Amino acid sequence: MPKATVNGVEVEFEPGMTVLQVAELAGEEIPRFCYHERLSIAGNCRMCLVEVKPGPPKPQASCALPAAEGNEIITNSPMVKKAREGVMEFLLINHPLDCPICDQGGECDLQDQAMGYGRDDSRYADNKRAVEEKYMGPLIKTVMTRCIQCTRCVRFITEVAGVPDIGLISRGEDVEITTYLDKSVASELSANVIDLCPVGALTSKPYAFNARPWELKKTESVDVMDALGSSIRVDSRGPAVLRVLPRLNEDINEEWISDKTRYAVDGLSRQRLDQPFLRKGGRLQPTTWAEAFELIASKVKATTPERIGVIAGDVQDAESMKAALDLFGAMGVKNLDCRQDGMALGAGPRESWLLNSTIAGIEEADVILLVGTNPRVEAPVFNARLRKRWLAGALRVGVIGEQADLTYGYDYLGAGPQTLSGLSRSKNDFVTALKGAKNPAIIVGAGALARADGAAVLAAAAAAAKSFGLTWNVLHSAAARVGGLDLGFVPGEGGKSAGEMVQKGALDVLFLLGADEIDAKGSDAFTVYLGTHGDAGAHLADVILPGAAYTEKDGIYVNTEGRVQFGYRAVFPKGQAKEDWSILRALSEGLGAKLPYDTLAQLRAKLFADHPSFGQVDYVAGPAGAASLDFGLLGAKGELSEAPFASLVKAFHLTNPIARASVTMAECAAVASGAAKIAAE
Repeated sequence: MPKATVNGVEVEFEPGMTVLQVAELAGEEIPRFCYHERLSIAGNCRMCLVEVKPGPPKPQASCALPAAEGNEIITNSPMVKKAREGVMEFLLINHPLDCPICDQGGECDLQDQAMGYGRDDSRYADNKRAVEEKYMGPLIKTVMTRCIQCTRCVRFITEVAGVPDIGLISRGEDVEITTYLDKSVASELSANVIDLCPVGALTSKPYAFNARPWELKKTESVDVMDALGSSIRVDSRGPAVLRVLPRLNEDINEEWISDKTRYAVDGLSRQRLDQPFLRKGGRLQPTTWAEAFELIASKVKATTPERIGVIAGDVQDAESMKAALDLFGAMGVKNLDCRQDGMALGAGPRESWLLNSTIAGIEEADVILLVGTNPRVEAPVFNARLRKRWLAGALRVGVIGEQADLTYGYDYLGAGPQTLSGLSRSKNDFVTALKGAKNPAIIVGAGALARADGAAVLAAAAAAAKSFGLTWNVLHSAAARVGGLDLGFVPGEGGKSAGEMVQKGALDVLFLLGADEIDAKGSDAFTVYLGTHGDAGAHLADVILPGAAYTEKDGIYVNTEGRVQFGYRAVFPKGQAKEDWSILRALSEGLGAKLPYDTLAQLRAKLFADHPSFGQVDYVAGPAGAASLDFGLLGAKGELSEAPFASLVKAFHLTNPIARASVTMAECAAVASGAAKIAAE
């Protein structure tokens, strides 16, 4: 390996590394604004100047300069110090002195670097330039006079998000960053530019002037808005969650999160259920816990286990599903289902419902077949990963299903099951690539499996996977789905599925654990809703039991690749609301089937004992775990419908009760659908 010296210290480095990277290997901090390790190199802020020998007798931009054998790199010479001070002074010529009112106060790169590497005064006496604010949609607030044209936002939106809505216009001193025709940024990842902006030119519009960072309690947790389980930090003050930010996790979300993950949190304080309710005379009336439990117990005892059903929602934690499973299983109830959409999964081995390539491992694939999924709206951060792999080259993507803009090129093969079943007999260019691939993968979505012919489609997809030697992957969109399937929260022998439970006359008592996505209007059963928001499930309920949202409880979630993750409480539940498992524990006494645990620790101990996969925290088996998967066990033979595959996510911003209660998400949905005014006036 080549060697270089950094301030007299010898360091080995990988060929192809830049001078900046080599300096950081040696432990030297190099200031920068435009450089970001996940974006292409721009080299336009010049803050990272260093002295390099042999070379010209002047400072050079270290971010764009490849390091060479025998380089002598000096980062602290008088020449470098003077150059950095000059660059900083130049960058601050037009920057307004508005630190006290800037929303990046306390989290500003410019502030830190001006203190560390800038002058203590300014020699600039002329008027500063003012720049018009730009409209970038409901999420991004612009103060463009602060902008130093580092172009991080332009590069992110173009390279990572794949939606080139932000760009640079004009030249010289007149250069400005703006959006195309002043329209909203149309990416599901747009708000990541706020984290990337080093100077407060792009800040958070919903969060503007709400709090300073030092006022906030910071809680590390996991996201439940989709099935990726992105690592997040929940910032709260008092009883309110004010914002969600991404945490670095190379295996899952890198350092990005979707706009829904970031901004649906205002829905946590709206339309909340904060006390028990009973339906009297056709209207919901407040009641006590004891009265609610008494009524539920009387209804349950008046019927048989065959006439009782439980449906778990998409954002439930594993503990609440385990408590429900233990309670109703002890009573002999077989009608249990965590698949609101009716996905034809849950009967085979665990690998049959996992993303076995893993989220990070998908970057190793050279040919990918997407079946009945639109990852851009079902898992935007995962879609950015696919785009990253596509940009790296040598990736072919084939799509069977919707012909949507995925932000990368693909071969459109067909719309429905007929294309899938006839794939092995096809003679097109993509099939040839599939046959010759070294590491091919199939990704099957709910749009293919949540249909009347879902089992037959599953069998056809498994046959294609076996025929071409594809790694088997299922992309879920519900955070609770894999955890529910791992628990066996599916109908027992002779039990009814979720779709069958909500039919008229099917049941006498129906429990909805946060289940709002299923249409239960046809059911005439006595309905108990345990959840957080006054959403679809609560509208139908005869009894409402207020539960805790994901930011208000400690909970275990299993992501789409089978990774067990812990979410942590940031704030306490609203009003009289309680953690879901504790409500079921209290209810169990009235039902005569007392649960054998009194604390969360005891519940988790039983969970780990009964289902050992939950004890393997932050572990994924990956492709090796699926090597022995018997594709013949997946699905069932049956007639395939001619109906095309369609993603179940119709409105990205409105997929769960929290998001539907959010004002910010409502604005985003209106803009996305074209119902709102798109251009600023």
